[in-house]
Amino acid sequence: MHLPSQLLCCLLLLTLPYGYVFASEEKTDLELINRLRDEALNHPKAHEHLGVLTDEIGARLTGSAGLKKAVDWSQSQLRHWGLQNVHSESFAPFGLGWSYQHASLRMLSPMPLDLLAIPKAWTPGTRGVQRGRAVIARLSSEEELQKWKGKLSDALVLLDEPLSFKPHLTGDAKRYTGQELEDLQKMELEPGAARRADGQTFQKQQQFQKKLQSFLSAEKVIATLHVSRGEDGTVFVQGGGSYKMGESAQIPALVLASEAYNRLYRLLEKKKPVELEVQVDARFEDEDAQAAVNVIADIPGSDKKDEIVMLGAHLDSWHGATGATDNAAGVAVMMEAVRLLKESGIKPRRTIRLALWGGEEQGLLGSRAYVQQWVAARPDSTDPAEKTLPVFLRKPAGPLQVKPQHAKISAYFNLDNGAGKIRGIYAENNVAVKPVFDAWLAPFADLGATTTTLRKTGSTDHVSFDSVGVPGFQFIQDQMDYMTRTHHSNIDVYDKVQKADLSQAALIVASFVAHAANRNELLPRKPMPKDPPKDTTKDATKDAAKDAIENKTESLK
Repeated sequence: MHLPSQLLCCLLLLTLPYGYVFASEEKTDLELINRLRDEALNHPKAHEHLGVLTDEIGARLTGSAGLKKAVDWSQSQLRHWGLQNVHSESFAPFGLGWSYQHASLRMLSPMPLDLLAIPKAWTPGTRGVQRGRAVIARLSSEEELQKWKGKLSDALVLLDEPLSFKPHLTGDAKRYTGQELEDLQKMELEPGAARRADGQTFQKQQQFQKKLQSFLSAEKVIATLHVSRGEDGTVFVQGGGSYKMGESAQIPALVLASEAYNRLYRLLEKKKPVELEVQVDARFEDEDAQAAVNVIADIPGSDKKDEIVMLGAHLDSWHGATGATDNAAGVAVMMEAVRLLKESGIKPRRTIRLALWGGEEQGLLGSRAYVQQWVAARPDSTDPAEKTLPVFLRKPAGPLQVKPQHAKISAYFNLDNGAGKIRGIYAENNVAVKPVFDAWLAPFADLGATTTTLRKTGSTDHVSFDSVGVPGFQFIQDQMDYMTRTHHSNIDVYDKVQKADLSQAALIVASFVAHAANRNELLPRKPMPKDPPKDTTKDATKDAAKDAIENKTESLK
């Protein structure tokens, strides 16, 4: 039987699985994109938001006064632009705040020299100026603690091996090449992470660190000194103690520029006595619930207002500089994206929700708290050992408990890979969403955004959504000098951010959010995460015992 070609095509379409989408069928609103492009590229403001966050507010460590200032400023700005439902949501109890006002380290002999050093977060100050001898001591096991017992009084202890330098044959900053973006689209299968082994390793390290702190305190060590992984005066510095009540570090800890650390190390290896002078003015701050919050703001929807499209970035930073590329740039872009949407006059069908997260640097605390409160959660573990682990290392304690927003959130879009312009998006192994994103990227090929990869990427706030079955995505960004220079470093400052890159990124984010908000259907989802298997350990133990008795084996000895 001969069928007309049009009828045949219709019949073939009816046989396709539900959810199958042709990229050519995904509509793009080019008139809206024109309005967004005009505002984003001809009247950009993202660099102004960045300037406030970095130059005027500065570092935004979770729990600190700096983060509280950023929370207050961002809410005020969002209200000024006309966003609604602007408020903060606490993820307290968090723990102690921390800040430092001054830190200095000097070599007094064999010659005077100022040394570049920054204290680790959540480590104490020195109680004024302290002088002492420098000592190299390997303290990575209990045997080594015993070896050094009684030998470190009034010492500043170098705990790390010196950094091995390599010549810089290429630049520190780079953008993706066409070949690299093409390679990024090739899926790489990786073995599952050994999460339990990681958890056991973490527990052992945690237990030893407590013993080490007690040992250093008993030995009356002045401070510990650590080498930065960076070169040319770049100091990468994060935390050195716990922010939890009653678990604070007892000894000051400073990270030195590798050139300074290596020089001290070489002198000591030559048996040259080295005397140092240190002063750290650092203080712990009582817990402030207003410094451990997320900022939430909405552009209300219309006929589908109960459904939500989310975009976000983390507002907190480390303390070594002003957190420009990590992640004031991401915040500036996401705030600029909602400003562009307001300026465009869009009347979104779905509610557009901006979230500025706190506590990302301590383990996605803010976004996880939001998801647990509004989207989905698993029961808390009753195992005391599990509770000592970071959330991402804990075993699932029970089935996923879905909450009302789970079915209502179409997608969450995140930005937290430095300050480079957007080159595409990670589809997180969601095959059904790839043709949609390909269509949404097409109008921005001239701006360098062309790539949708099925690869997954981690370590930032979209993971909180993806892990419970809600589409969560992170954009691909040019690396620039993010990992080589700025990430968690003392030079993560405004000057490291390109104004044009911020404007390009804000434009693309605004367009993605607008199209997700006005799409007829929610974005396609992956299968729901599976619940953990029933724990059959006890039953297996009983069976083994029964077999042992019946067979008179020695298996129970």
